[in-house]
Amino acid sequence: MGNIPEQDSAGKVWLITGANSGFGRAIAKVALAAGDTVVAAVRRPETLEVAAGKHPGRLFPVRLDVTDQERIPAVVAETVQRHGRIDVLVNNAGRGLIGAVEESTDRELRDLMDLHFFGPAALTRAVLPHLRAQGSGAVVQMSSMGGRFSFPGVGAYSATKFALEGLSEALAKEVAGFGVKVLIVEPGAFRTGFAGGDALAHSAPIEAYEPVVGPVRAGLPDSDGKQPGDPVKAAEAILAALAAEHTPLRLALGGDAVDGVLGTLDEQRREAEAWEAVGRDTDFPAGA
Repeated sequence: MGNIPEQDSAGKVWLITGANSGFGRAIAKVALAAGDTVVAAVRRPETLEVAAGKHPGRLFPVRLDVTDQERIPAVVAETVQRHGRIDVLVNNAGRGLIGAVEESTDRELRDLMDLHFFGPAALTRAVLPHLRAQGSGAVVQMSSMGGRFSFPGVGAYSATKFALEGLSEALAKEVAGFGVKVLIVEPGAFRTGFAGGDALAHSAPIEAYEPVVGPVRAGLPDSDGKQPGDPVKAAEAILAALAAEHTPLRLALGGDAVDGVLGTLDEQRREAEAWEAVGRDTDFPAGA
């Protein structure tokens, strides 16, 4: 963005990573329709040239790879310099990885954690001083139903989302007193391109895991374009949640995500209650 003169912006100012595809693009579209300004942080800003031309003065593509931690403070500072503030940060950039835990390499795990955890954490830290100074704003963490529960073949992916959700749960309690909201979004299967083309990475398979991981490895790419979830409706739900007086900490989106989360909560409660006595019996006796 360089040395850009300050200018006033209408509506809210959004900083959205991965805004040229999937949920990021849908959120940008809905925010623009609401009259807001979107700073679209993407690895290839040229992919948004046409869209920016359709929204002059309100859609600003900027180059950012969220794993480039040195670039993050500059993007945040330049956004504030140009627009005077940031109202909503959306940590959306991401990708999938299919593989059993034993199949996942250390490099694959670290790269995915950089993308889904360390990058969003760095962006959040860079934006928070501005939100605190404003006394308002929101951080939207695009997680997944795989950030609440997991299943064979997505252990590495879920690990990164579980980490993001744990960080964000603490963050929400830390910043509530400053007037800052945190929203963790947990989508199910949506037509975002997540499972299509070369977007979905695969660990090298081990034959022993074919019975449990094979169906996921084949099923996810086959689902591309057939998923039940509508990304635009998801984006509208996110804006509605942010506008609510009591914004939820977690928002499961899609019937599959809602069913999965509720089923997981029921299962966890049953297990906790079944082992409650054993757990309580590990304390020292009262008065000891």
